[in-house]
Amino acid sequence: MASLLLLIISLLSFFLPQYIQSIHLRLGSGSAVFSVADYGAAGDGRRYDTDAIQSAIDACARAGGGRVVLPCGGDYLTATVFLRSGVILEVEKGARLLGGTREEDYPRESARWYVVLAENATGAGITGGGEINGQGEEFVVRASARKNVMVSWNQTGDCEGDECRPRLVGFIDSKDVKVWDVTLNQPAYWCLHLVRCDNSLIHNVSIYGDFNSPNNDGIDIEDSNNTVITNCHIDTGDDAICPKSSTGPVYNLTAKDCWIRTKSSAIKLGSASVFDFRRLFFDNITIVDSHRGLGMQIRDGGNVSDVVFSNIRISTRYYDPLWWGRAEPIYITTCPRHSTSKSGSISNVLFVNISAVSENGVFLSGSRYGLLSNFRFKNVSLTYKRWTRFPGGLFDYRPGCQGLVNHSAAGMMMEHISGLEIDDVKMRWVKDSSKEWDDPLWFRPTTVGKITFHEWQSEVY
Repeated sequence: MASLLLLIISLLSFFLPQYIQSIHLRLGSGSAVFSVADYGAAGDGRRYDTDAIQSAIDACARAGGGRVVLPCGGDYLTATVFLRSGVILEVEKGARLLGGTREEDYPRESARWYVVLAENATGAGITGGGEINGQGEEFVVRASARKNVMVSWNQTGDCEGDECRPRLVGFIDSKDVKVWDVTLNQPAYWCLHLVRCDNSLIHNVSIYGDFNSPNNDGIDIEDSNNTVITNCHIDTGDDAICPKSSTGPVYNLTAKDCWIRTKSSAIKLGSASVFDFRRLFFDNITIVDSHRGLGMQIRDGGNVSDVVFSNIRISTRYYDPLWWGRAEPIYITTCPRHSTSKSGSISNVLFVNISAVSENGVFLSGSRYGLLSNFRFKNVSLTYKRWTRFPGGLFDYRPGCQGLVNHSAAGMMMEHISGLEIDDVKMRWVKDSSKEWDDPLWFRPTTVGKITFHEWQSEVY
């Protein structure tokens, strides 16, 4: 298994740059250009330019596709605009597309609350070097350094709870999606959302969300397949790259050459996990000051298999416990969300060339009917130190499962695992922080089997 996964790494490293270059060549010159200024857009940030932008998009689509340009220097305030097949929305450098902050700015159905939305489109995309801004600060009811309290439009009855806010950019049931060379800023809720899409490229996208606002995920890949994410910069409060499976599986996802900071998980599978995740590859990623590094929260019966994490640098720290996470550099869990939920399994996972500095240990937790199996750690360096004043001593199983459980910290916690190979793994504790940990390894003997060690080291320095 390990040799096959290493072969996949080398093949992807070779072919991905050529694939990205071919995308740019296919988007070359010759497309028709439609400026929103020609359709009456004011670009003053006060008057709504929705009709002008939508008219330009529709005219472009009728012409067989091309580019719709938002000229530099303008702030274009809009309600939801709908991208069409073959239309590339080009927000020029120095231009901003501003999402409206009124409930009437969005469709009746909450599933369609986006500033920019493509549905059943082929070859739609966004680029230009400019910015799409969701004005997320206008959705903060009470600002708090612990966690902001946000607006909820749940009085519509179309959604429940406190997460009823508009997303920034969405592609639903679409193919050949391309988002590149653009900044996505201050979403009120999720930022970039792919739903049941196939063959998507996300390249050189910068995402910024309020670090104290919940649910402003960076990129959510939901029920979507054959997705490539490269050279992205994500700095936001909630999960940064987040595959989910709600109505179908997620397979063939590659994310590489990215920089991430988040108060939640930098990379997280789940927690929506009704269907399977297969063939996921994460390479050359830098994770800075995040609450969790590499995570899986499998809660709804879907299975995970054939996942590679390679060449990843991680720094994790504690934040307020209102946020899920306890500074784990690697956090892998599967357990039923509810008493009636199914258990999913996680198998064939490789961690290779990983380095981490963290305030807590690695957390590997299967469940009675959802084992972790065939895990391999190769050339992994883990340094443990404390530098914040938030209390430790907790295992965090949220959402669902056991919730927060009082427990001493360990360099690596393991339960319900069958098949774990530790090969050239170094654990180091900073001397002044070593009292925070009781054990390098902690596991329940009756739930763990088939563990092998090669070149494992543990030291205090």
